[in-house]
Amino acid sequence: MSSATAPASSPASSPAASDKTPARPEQLDDIPGWFFANDRLLFDWFLGDHQREVHGDLLELGAYLGKSATLLGRHLRPDEILTVCDLFDSDAADDANSAEMAGFYRSTLTRVNFEQNYLAFHDRLPEIIQAPTSVLADGRIPAGSCRFVHVDASHLYEHVAGDIQVARKALAPDGVIVLDDYRAEHTPEVAAAAWEAVFQHGLHPICLSSQKFYGTWGDPEPAVTALRAVVGTWPGRHTIDTTIAGESFVRLGGNGEPPAFPASRFHSPSVLRPTIRTAQEKAPASPRRPRLRRVAADLLPPLVVRAVKRRRRRSS
Repeated sequence: MSSATAPASSPASSPAASDKTPARPEQLDDIPGWFFANDRLLFDWFLGDHQREVHGDLLELGAYLGKSATLLGRHLRPDEILTVCDLFDSDAADDANSAEMAGFYRSTLTRVNFEQNYLAFHDRLPEIIQAPTSVLADGRIPAGSCRFVHVDASHLYEHVAGDIQVARKALAPDGVIVLDDYRAEHTPEVAAAAWEAVFQHGLHPICLSSQKFYGTWGDPEPAVTALRAVVGTWPGRHTIDTTIAGESFVRLGGNGEPPAFPASRFHSPSVLRPTIRTAQEKAPASPRRPRLRRVAADLLPPLVVRAVKRRRRRSS
């Protein structure tokens, strides 16, 4: 497959893609995808407070419809580049990857949909490489240029192991790698590649969430210590200290609301309209009988009153 890509400012177009374009998102959660509240907190912390004094580019391998890429773009500084690499609606390079894409994503994953979602929140697109992530092994991402790499592409062992090595070369010494689906029941090959990187390739865990593995090839201790402290300020969350084969890190426990995220340019805030009651609604539920009727009912003999009521029922 050719590794050439269209310019980042011009969406890929095809009849199949344009026919499946979804509604424009108003909120981040309108973008389909598996990006849960705890990971949104961790992304915000790593990309923001933890890396406040760190400069470098951002890289995402596997983007689906842009939910996590949209959050990455929010943390992009003026001198930094966000690069996204995904097949989108291109053909996979091998049969196993083709079967995986058909099983997981069917016809929803298109570049048009990704670009529409991203541009709902940002003024310009990231650098897009529409190709297998393996093309990045040729060094097109400068070595040591990235401070954060999110790996969420193929779930096949060989591909994940290759993506981890791409991330290792791209990351600065204290950069952070995030591996998605490191423990899911349907992705044992991701788990194999992730822990192989720990035991054989010098990757140090920093934090584990229910969905993602956060690590570094630098010194993990400053991040682990800082994370223990900051999680205490997050409502409903806590850390669990864990050690595996001499590697000490934390697991993030608990749950709660995700951090706030600005609405998209297509957001239409609901207008609260005052409730206007009609004259009929304002009227009492059971209307009172006229005064003369009440007097007649009180004064006339019961026999006469019953006769009058029967005549009224027959005439109505």
